[in-house]
Amino acid sequence: MINVDSLTYAGNLENVADIEAGQTSSGYRFVKADITDARAINALFESKKVDVVVNLAAETHVDRSLLDGAPFLRTNVEGTRVLLEAASRHGVGRFLQVSTDEVYGSLGPTSPAFTEQSPLEPNSPYAASKAAADLLARAYHSSYDLAVMITRSGNNYGPYQFPEKFLPLFITNALNDQLLPLYGDGQNIRDWIHVEDHVQALLQVLERGVPGEIYNISAGQEQTNNCMAEWVLKILNKPRSLIHHVKDRPGHDRRYALDS
Repeated sequence: MINVDSLTYAGNLENVADIEAGQTSSGYRFVKADITDARAINALFESKKVDVVVNLAAETHVDRSLLDGAPFLRTNVEGTRVLLEAASRHGVGRFLQVSTDEVYGSLGPTSPAFTEQSPLEPNSPYAASKAAADLLARAYHSSYDLAVMITRSGNNYGPYQFPEKFLPLFITNALNDQLLPLYGDGQNIRDWIHVEDHVQALLQVLERGVPGEIYNISAGQEQTNNCMAEWVLKILNKPRSLIHHVKDRPGHDRRYALDS
């Protein structure tokens, strides 16, 4: 297994220290590279027989995409194109494009959950970049017969998540008796899934998925941001007064829910 990462601000090799420690016996190898660097990526594909590509590399923080969309287009769109091109050129057996429910846009409070046939209606530069990457992946399947599968999941949580994300940010702030900044009225709904459950679903798609298909991945856990904040405070025995409502962000999707 080859782990390619450019180690941007959110990258931390300590997160895979246990794998690094056993890399001799496991066959694991880490390569510091940027997926937009076509020369480096092609050199890697030429030096090793690559059977499967799982594209988890992405810029993912919506707030950052609202400040500057360029890194999102570069990594999420051009980086995906570089990987698809290398995979097609070097005869990779299967290509798994890992995407997000945000490509579908926003749901109304009583609307049925998104299905794999739902139209793409992204509302942030991040979501738009992932939708574009998904369409590129689809095109490489149609044009070059590359065995591409696309997955779209809800909000992930779990160990080692970067602290700018919702739950680790709120947990860290609560532990330090700092305010929990909640956008708008806090009634935005997200469909949550633990990272280990997400990984198990990805492995199932890799093993049993049909090339050209899209697979929604969900645990069916719709919760408002208010509810999540209150749970954090309750578990940590902190006062509800730490919740601080702030101005809503532009284009803030109201609800995500996936039919998987």
